[in-house]
Amino acid sequence: MILSKFSPFVGAHCETTATGTLLKHIGMDFSEPMLFGLGEGLSFIFWNMKSMDFPFIGGRVKPDQLTANICKNLNLKLEIQETASKTKAWSSVRDLIDRGTPVGLKLDSFYLEYFSKPFHFAGHYVALYGYDESNVYLVDTKQQGTKAQTSIKSLELARSEKGPMASKNLFYTIGPGKKIPDLAKIVRVAAKKNAEEYLHPPITNVSFQGIKKLASYLEKWFHSSADPKRDFTTTAMMMEKAGTGGAIFRNLYRDFLLEADSITKDPIFQNAYKQFKEIADHWTEVASLFDSLGKTGEAHRLLPIKNLLNQISDLEHKAMSGLLKLKD
Repeated sequence: MILSKFSPFVGAHCETTATGTLLKHIGMDFSEPMLFGLGEGLSFIFWNMKSMDFPFIGGRVKPDQLTANICKNLNLKLEIQETASKTKAWSSVRDLIDRGTPVGLKLDSFYLEYFSKPFHFAGHYVALYGYDESNVYLVDTKQQGTKAQTSIKSLELARSEKGPMASKNLFYTIGPGKKIPDLAKIVRVAAKKNAEEYLHPPITNVSFQGIKKLASYLEKWFHSSADPKRDFTTTAMMMEKAGTGGAIFRNLYRDFLLEADSITKDPIFQNAYKQFKEIADHWTEVASLFDSLGKTGEAHRLLPIKNLLNQISDLEHKAMSGLLKLKD
């Protein structure tokens, strides 16, 4: 069973791609930057645990929250389910496909057979739009070819894997809800809420405080690492290419602000766009410096990165403080 008249969303980030695909199926077609903005997606996290090979650096809100925010802001009906049963996990999504409803799935990308360089990441999202006796048909990011297929068995393993960011076979659907509010209003609401969350981080390794924490920890990370080349070149790749849209999601947020400016004609958005244009360029530079640090192993490269990270933290705090002045 493969859904007819089905059109995939083409995107760089997995959750906006999966959710964008479900939205397209109910007649709602937004750009990826707009979805990221409506999802109040901008954040930052510096996450370091002894159980991890090296620290994780992320640039968006926690998994699942992006889709929840999009549906809340658009007044759509989001239904999320989890189950510990592998049998029920498959029969539930299969039944939805049989009824003509595409399904969003959260899983570990390691088991997806179309990944040329598989790695464990249990916060990956895809949209399921069909199956046959042995395979399932998915929508993934454009880096993975947009339309993809993998075996039913591999999907089962991916959905039930445990670990950081994992869920119990999580799946979700999106349906029409109440009347969609005026887009000019909801972009203001979403940007302002995102700014409020960003400016009041619950812990010090999140948002602008997290960027400064990364800056202060950088030398310790470099000198204590068992494999600096792996750590810093991989982190650079993840900032630019691992589904972030470039510049650790700042390109997506920059372009959301530009769209919001064109919709609202609000000078606050125009100013924030200019600020994030500079911020995004700086993050791209940080990724390049991380890559060079890993490849050369030269400790003198640490100070320029540290200084740039502190500058970015201040710039992001200033830009988000400006968005806080938006009127709902």
